Order: sequence, then C-alpha cells, then structure tokens
Amino acid sequence: MDLHVLDLFCRIVESGSFSKAADAMYLTQPTVSGHIKKLEKHVGVRLLDRLGHRATPTKAGDLLYRYAKRMLALRHEAQQAIDEFKGGLKGELILGASSIPGGYLLPPLIGPFRTRYPDISIVLKVSDSKAIIEAVIEGAYEVGAVGAQFDDGRLEYRTFAEDEMVLVVPPAHPWTFRKSVNVKELPSQPFLIRERGSGTRKILEQALERRHLSVGTFKVIGEMGSNEAIRQAVKTGVGIAIISRLAVASDINCRELHAVPIAGLKLIRPFYLITHRHRSRSPICNAFLTFIGASTRSEDSHHS
Repeated sequence: MDLHVLDLFCRIVESGSFSKAADAMYLTQPTVSGHIKKLEKHVGVRLLDRLGHRATPTKAGDLLYRYAKRMLALRHEAQQAIDEFKGGLKGELILGASSIPGGYLLPPLIGPFRTRYPDISIVLKVSDSKAIIEAVIEGAYEVGAVGAQFDDGRLEYRTFAEDEMVLVVPPAHPWTFRKSVNVKELPSQPFLIRERGSGTRKILEQALERRHLSVGTFKVIGEMGSNEAIRQAVKTGVGIAIISRLAVASDINCRELHAVPIAGLKLIRPFYLITHRHRSRSPICNAFLTFIGASTRSEDSHHS
C-alpha cells in the first residue's frame, strides 16, 4: 500500500470531505477520487460512503483507518530517528491533555522544552480524560496527560504532578466562614459536578465511595463540561462544587470564592503522563518524557 495514498485516505476520513483532503495535499479532486478508487480496488472492498457532500468511512474503512494511522505514525517515527541520527531532533509532537494539565500544568513546561529543542513543534489538544485515553490507545496521540487512571493494560502511567481538589462556595454562602464541614453535610447543598468521563468526576466518586457515599445522594443541579463553567457558576451563586485548586487559585486569592475544608477528607490528585505500553516511542516522545521527568524532579528537590 502506498503511504501517500493512505495519508490521503486518513485526511478524507478526518475531514469528511474529498475536496478538503485534496486542498490539504495540493491535489485536484479527480486525482483524489482516482487514488481512492485504486485503493478500494486493491483491498477489494468499499472504504468510503459518499453521502451528498460528506464522505464517511464504511466498517472496512474504519478498520483500515486505524491501521493506516499506525503505519503513518511509524513513518513519522522513522524520519525522526534519522533526524536524531544526523544530530538534531525536529518534527511535531501531538499531546492530548485533560483540562487541568492542558490548562495549567503543561503550558509552562512547553516553552522551556522548545528552548532546548527549537526544531520541535508541540500541538496540545485538550479534551476529557476518557477521550485522551482512547486517542492514545488508537495512536492518534503519542502522549496524554490525565488526572485519573483507567483500568487498561495497554497503557503505561507515570506521575508527573499533583493537585488538591477543594470544596468552593461563593462569598454569600452560609459555609463561607466555617472552619470545616462534615462530608455528610454535602448532600444538603445544590451541587455542580463535572460530566461523566472527566478525571475530576472519577476522583470525587472514588473518594465518596470510600465514605460509603455516592454522587447519586447529592442534590446535583448541573453537570458541566469544563472546570471554567463550574467556576463561573459557583461565583454567581448557582451552587457549590469540589474542583481543582489550580483552577480556582486566583478566585480564592481575591476572595471571589472561598475554599472550605471537608473534615477528614483530603483530596490529593495525581496527574499522569500516559503512553501506549506496546508501541515503540518516537525519539521526540522520548525526549519530551525525559524532559518532563527531569523538570518535575528538579521542582521536587526545590520544594524539599
């Protein structure tokens, strides 16, 4: 199979369009159609359904797409290995991160990494933990950064940072000046939580389980898709929430939100870099993991 044609096929699947793929590859649309016809003839099965202006993969197309992405990643890795052999790392690393590492932990590290490796560009994609994990398993991202471990033997986890999750209330809330609240008081309040699939939600559910409680006992008035949405909703007095301290540090400092300790419940949350256990890593990926490991070690020694 011609890797150039597989690249073209993947672009059609990802954009849902022959014309967009043609533009991206600087080809005419008839040329693209000809390549795909030859590919379908070669594999002996239809790969794409053309529905109006949209192209969608058939089941066979989905299957080929997963393998094609791995083959293209291997080509990319081979090029990087040659570049490294010639004395310089250059290329692109696509990172997937959930909201806290993507918004607060990785951006300050990317600058120094690029200072050391100026010919490497970093693409950071932010989504929920479950989506990041699926993308690492599929091979779309070489590295992911998430705040919860999911039980899957194909993944390798390494801790690279920690955060505390705190109960936050708006300034006018009756608990604002309490020294602490009991965990059993939480179900009495209107509560805002993250959506299913979020690492924040998973950590909260695990902590409550240990206290024989569940999110189901809470007066949940809203499930939200981002920490930012929860933060703004709590500030306007809609409800209270348990959220990353990193996400609300500035609000706590300027007293727009108040953190109230929960007696006997400290929610320390590790963050992990994840890679695929059975897939070889590119030189750029290895350089990034080594750099992050060295950065976090020096941060630890600085604090000790």
